[in-house]
Amino acid sequence: MAQRLLVIEDEPTLARLLSYNLTQEGYEVTVEDHGTAGYDRATREPFELIVLDLMLPGMNGIDILDKLRGQGIRTPVIVLTAKNAEEDVVRGLKSGADDYITKPFGVSELLARVSAVLRRISGIAEEAPPETAVSASTIILGQLEIYPERYEVSLGGQSINLRPKEFEVLLYLARKPGVVLTRDDLMNAVWGFDYIGGQRTVDVHVSSLRKKLELDPESVHIDSIRGVGYKLVVNKKRTPVI
Repeated sequence: MAQRLLVIEDEPTLARLLSYNLTQEGYEVTVEDHGTAGYDRATREPFELIVLDLMLPGMNGIDILDKLRGQGIRTPVIVLTAKNAEEDVVRGLKSGADDYITKPFGVSELLARVSAVLRRISGIAEEAPPETAVSASTIILGQLEIYPERYEVSLGGQSINLRPKEFEVLLYLARKPGVVLTRDDLMNAVWGFDYIGGQRTVDVHVSSLRKKLELDPESVHIDSIRGVGYKLVVNKKRTPVI
């Protein structure tokens, strides 16, 4: 059965280009040219992936992402951004996008990114790594409690709202507290070996995580190791025995 893709793009020529080329690759493509209509479709019907323009009438792409992730809809999303619009890229990633493409882009790049994201998601679902076998356990580090199965985190008894990718970054760091993990480690673990985006993606998510952990920085925080990567630092005096 063909994988279903939703394209939310209001520029007619680009929408037709996306629909044609994705259909030629064997995908079943649905196109919406209005933000509100696209959001409604994404919540009503199952899709394997969404290609989402950020500048849309009715509801912009960031608002769509925020609402989808807020409802627990984790359908992979590739956002389309304007050239040199780094701020849009950062906002999209923080809102839960899985990848981005900068306009103008080539058809081959589009198809490669779509294929890479779908392969990564399929691999996670079909061949979960061994460490996920204990995902139902509660991870306790200082005042930080992580519930992998429910995608929930609390710090000092207060719930922290994390985007899916923020949660996965934190979970990977928490499984190896005190160990320095490179950006490549995090990129491969969270986004997959075939992810085409740059390491800036990791930095954006770590920066966002740090702000959310400021509720109790004395208990747990993320350190930067210049030129290497990141590690999760835990105050062991405050860590309860598991």
